[in-house]
Amino acid sequence: MQIYLKKCIVRGIIDIMKKSITTNSEAETISEGEKFGRTLNPGAVVALYGGLGAGKTAFTRGLAMGLDIKMPVSSPTFTIVNEYPGKIPLFHFDMYRLDSENELFDIGWEDYLERDGVCAVEWSEKVSGAFPPDTIKVHLESRGDNVRNITMEVLV
Repeated sequence: MQIYLKKCIVRGIIDIMKKSITTNSEAETISEGEKFGRTLNPGAVVALYGGLGAGKTAFTRGLAMGLDIKMPVSSPTFTIVNEYPGKIPLFHFDMYRLDSENELFDIGWEDYLERDGVCAVEWSEKVSGAFPPDTIKVHLESRGDNVRNITMEVLV
């Protein structure tokens, strides 16, 4: 597993912390999600980007473990959002079937943002204009077999 941190200046005024990881199995992807989940605070929004089979749901399973959520996590493709109770609840969204950001607001997006949980959003590219400025971006890319590149970007 390769890990490195890089701090960049964007237009000289915003610092972004970037962490890139290569995982070699689904178990490693889940483990990285768990480590990441332990760092999250209530109100965090995690925008997950990546194609089919990139590992978004596996990463979110780990994220839930890091939030100490005991329920099994599955993709909310057909329900749009799954809610998992915990000390810090997880709201797991899948935007694959939505056509616009307006549909996200129609299902109560703003209410979820105010519920002191963590919102993890798969297929974020479909609704990127709906995210608050401090959204954490997680890009997952399949490199064949079970190898995944995961890049996290956080404003600091």
